[in-house]
Amino acid sequence: MRLDKPIGILLLLWPTLWALWLSSWGAPSWVVVWIFVLGTVLMRSAGCVVNDVADRKFDPHVARTKDRPLAAGTVSVKEALLLAGALALCAFLLILPLKSLYIIGLSVIALFLAATYPFTKRFLAIPQAYLGVAFGFGIPMAYAAHLDMIPLTAWVLLLANVFWAIAYDTEYAMVDRADDLKIGVKTSAITFGRFDVVAVMLCYALTLALIAWVGYQMNARWAFYAGLCVAAALAIYHYTLIREREPAKCFKAFLHNNWLGAAIFAGIVIDFLLVR
Repeated sequence: MRLDKPIGILLLLWPTLWALWLSSWGAPSWVVVWIFVLGTVLMRSAGCVVNDVADRKFDPHVARTKDRPLAAGTVSVKEALLLAGALALCAFLLILPLKSLYIIGLSVIALFLAATYPFTKRFLAIPQAYLGVAFGFGIPMAYAAHLDMIPLTAWVLLLANVFWAIAYDTEYAMVDRADDLKIGVKTSAITFGRFDVVAVMLCYALTLALIAWVGYQMNARWAFYAGLCVAAALAIYHYTLIREREPAKCFKAFLHNNWLGAAIFAGIVIDFLLVR
């Protein structure tokens, strides 16, 4: 479940929180917030288990993943699948108090995305784009929870998350590029090749531009854009880490994306507080 490595939870949680605040104009239902926070933890955990099941024959050949429970043989596939099923069921039960067939339908799509993402590394040149949809599907669900509809701004925010996921997960993939080339796994770091750093920075720029468009549509004030400026400064810092493609620094940049997501969220929250 990798609860000892919460970066995945945070990268899944920040876009969901952006959407919860934007869809409610800064006044989200706290019941809805807690449902989505707990659901994020459960679904990320389930996704990790499914990922390890899918990669159990690859992980033993990668230095960073060879000690994972399935790769090391300390947990059986049956045990892992039972755990993933239990986690997904708990996440599903969480949304029932919302009493919305619309959200239940969206949750089925979210479950499908989480369960199928690990297998996209076999055939998609940039599986990180699929990850961005899977990690960002809390965005349309958050809008549906508050508005019972999904406006255009929600889909633009989801697209922004796709570019953000490509950026940070390419940094992550740059760490394992040598091992991934040996075992034949497809990643954006391999697909982009020598343009990997340029691609990462372009994806950061597109992420922030799309979020700025959402803010413009909502008549956001200076705090919203200040948050984006801080996020842009953090992205530039990431460039200094990844430009030499040193694995340790690339991994540091990946982990540091938590602060980029937090900066955007802080800008959104403060922007709404200023008008109260």
